[in-house]
Amino acid sequence: MLTAENIVSCSGDNIVTLTPEQRMDYLRRGFSRRSFARLAALAGAGASSLPFFNEAALAQGLSRVEAPPDAVMINANENPLGPCKEAREAAHNMVAYGGRYRYGEADKLQRLLAEQEGVKQNYVRVHVGSSAPLHQSVLAFTSPTKAFVTADPGYEAGERAARFIGAKVVRVPLTKNYAHDVKAMAAVPDAGLIYVCNPNNPTGTLTPKADIEWLVANKPKGAVVMIDEAYTHISGAPFNNDLVAADKDVIVLRTFSKIYGMAGLRAGASIARPDLQEKLGGFSQTMMPITGMAAASASLEAKYVVPERRKIIADVREDVFGFLEKHNFKYVPSTSNCFMVEVHRPGHEVFEAMRKENVYIGRVWPSWPTHVRVTVGTQDEMNKFKTAFLKVMA
Repeated sequence: MLTAENIVSCSGDNIVTLTPEQRMDYLRRGFSRRSFARLAALAGAGASSLPFFNEAALAQGLSRVEAPPDAVMINANENPLGPCKEAREAAHNMVAYGGRYRYGEADKLQRLLAEQEGVKQNYVRVHVGSSAPLHQSVLAFTSPTKAFVTADPGYEAGERAARFIGAKVVRVPLTKNYAHDVKAMAAVPDAGLIYVCNPNNPTGTLTPKADIEWLVANKPKGAVVMIDEAYTHISGAPFNNDLVAADKDVIVLRTFSKIYGMAGLRAGASIARPDLQEKLGGFSQTMMPITGMAAASASLEAKYVVPERRKIIADVREDVFGFLEKHNFKYVPSTSNCFMVEVHRPGHEVFEAMRKENVYIGRVWPSWPTHVRVTVGTQDEMNKFKTAFLKVMA
């Protein structure tokens, strides 16, 4: 029988409940029984009605006005190149099997990722994007007495999930070089989950691998370091799967939404020791669509995709940086597919003014109220951005 204590989420015909073991674990970690309903909602794996979810939901929150079909959409860190040819063909061919679960597709994707990352297959789990394992990690490792530690400014979904369930949140300002301040993060004595998005969203800036290794070695005992590598392919920076292979207290997140252009097809993975994966798996598990799994596997097998797209994005990014420098606009030097621009007035005003020019840019972070985030789009899109930005900033 369902009670107010064990209901977690109701969505359509699916009702997700906390087990007695989970409820006892939450009580031991400092949650009250009054928290169970919110814990349940988050454990229900990201209903879009929750006040966080993912990049798409955060970007859409900027404006409830539907963008016209010809709008320049450089607000959600999407890759306008879309899936590669091989991925499109794989997804198209898989539609014919839509009446089947095709569990083997998940096994294939898991095997390919494990081989490429140099970890055992049971260290990899596939997900519908990377938002679900991020939220599940918040459930597993944070509480009123175990903090979610994050950069400021940083990607907000994990922080919002932690606040939603009543967990403690500690925001650590970036260094003067726009890197994660790993020493300050490691100094949080009650850290439960330390979140490092690298390159960082929204600044697009890198934290050196040596700093991340130092953080893993010097974090509080029992804390877990989560490294979100959504944008690492774009930067060309080293990955951190070697820390997972060495059985460190590390969870790596990957997504196919960025370099592989699959934001709408939803594919991602978590890479971690099996015992850490089991803690995440204690909450909801959602099977990926077979089209997304097929497209993800095809993307991994198409070896040209990452270097080719890294160059395309970098060329467009450097072109727009040249424009900003020519017109004396201050920006944060990014290695990713987004960057921050100083606009010297409330950022939301610039967003609204750009929207009137049919160009949709990114949101504003409270700690940097006069900066706006801009996604790197196609060359044509960025040319339209330049024209609109000069008009708005005149």
